[in-house]
Amino acid sequence: MSMYVEMIRIRFLMMLAYRTNYYSGILIYSINIGAYYFLWQAIYGAQDSIQGLSVTQMTTYIAVAWMARAFYFNNIDREISQEIQEGKVAVEMIRPYSYLGVKTMQGLGEGIFRLLFFSVPGMVVIWLVLPLEFTSNVSTWLLFALSLLFAFIVNTQLNLITGILTFFLLYNTGLIRAKRVVIDLFSGLLLPISFYPLWAQQVMAFLPFQSISYIPSMIFTEGFEGSEIYVALATQLFWSILLFIPIQLMWMLAKKRLIVQGG
Repeated sequence: MSMYVEMIRIRFLMMLAYRTNYYSGILIYSINIGAYYFLWQAIYGAQDSIQGLSVTQMTTYIAVAWMARAFYFNNIDREISQEIQEGKVAVEMIRPYSYLGVKTMQGLGEGIFRLLFFSVPGMVVIWLVLPLEFTSNVSTWLLFALSLLFAFIVNTQLNLITGILTFFLLYNTGLIRAKRVVIDLFSGLLLPISFYPLWAQQVMAFLPFQSISYIPSMIFTEGFEGSEIYVALATQLFWSILLFIPIQLMWMLAKKRLIVQGG
């Protein structure tokens, strides 16, 4: 376990070394949130609420969704793909640790850095400019933190699956880009799932994407109440466990057909 904790620390320090990306990231996310704020202001107009969310809740939803993305987002799918194409994965696989476990811990180290030095200060900056509504309910904050952890797990598992597919496809860049677009669209980052047509909501209920952005953001803004919160957390837990199965099956098959393209 100490080895994996060290992986988290190393990735954290690596992120700390690239301060330019850190400052530019806060600026880009702030611009995105500001743009969506004015867009939704125009959409709401004189209406008090849409689909049960007030304009203040929607503003908070947008800010939380984008800042939460800074925590759960990582590039381990691209890293796995690159290491397979360069042949580095062969060396990594003979080392005395779990290759997928290391990648997960590296993603967690990156997420912790972004959470502490990106999401928190970014939310403060946005709060000074836009009318956000933060709950004083401690249990809501704790449930949101748990939900955010599940969001990281589900997103990382999808990244692992995408990365492992490089063993079979050899070149995976297009799929990685498509996966990111699908997650941003269907996870509730760009538009809350409750705003989609009913048939689309029913389809997305059978997909893992809502566990990434929609559920944590709805819990934080208190768009979910009572039993809805625990049903949502159970959904995240379900996908966290279920996605583990294809990852292990794909990994066993991938190791049998390893083709080193470079190195």
